[in-house]
Amino acid sequence: MAEKKKNTQRSLDEQILELLEQNARLADERIADLLGVGPSEIHAAIKRMEDEKVILGYRAVTDPAKTSDGKVTCMIEVRVTPQRGVGFDKIAERIYRFPEVRSLYLVSGAYDLLVVVEGHSIQDVSYFVFEKLATLEHIQSTSTHFMLKKYKDNGIILGQIEKVERLPVTP
Repeated sequence: MAEKKKNTQRSLDEQILELLEQNARLADERIADLLGVGPSEIHAAIKRMEDEKVILGYRAVTDPAKTSDGKVTCMIEVRVTPQRGVGFDKIAERIYRFPEVRSLYLVSGAYDLLVVVEGHSIQDVSYFVFEKLATLEHIQSTSTHFMLKKYKDNGIILGQIEKVERLPVTP
């Protein structure tokens, strides 16, 4: 019986998480209506998931074309020499502790880590790559890609693509 309750609870948690991932501003009452349970049960489940660090935070997704922060974002592919006994974890920890780092992923392919970095200018990001990241022990190489435009972020389409009238090209 306890196993059935656990599976039912997990199912409710998954449904709550799915709704919150789509819209983190949903009120407990609205989630309760959508899932057919009481608001107090939703509130308790969300509180428990926050306490257990299943839910790590809530964040607004903004359209950079409509904000004036002027920040520069880039993705940096990093090739690393893994360390005996800890693999990539130790170097990943050193990297994610830098305040410029927004996200860090272990990836497959030609590079080992993908680092998303944000700075106030191209110079700030360049300084981070040359002086902080590339000089770390166990870093073999980096490849930096600056984001020129965001079309979709965290499942949200940013702005609309405007159709531009183009002149025909003739030989």
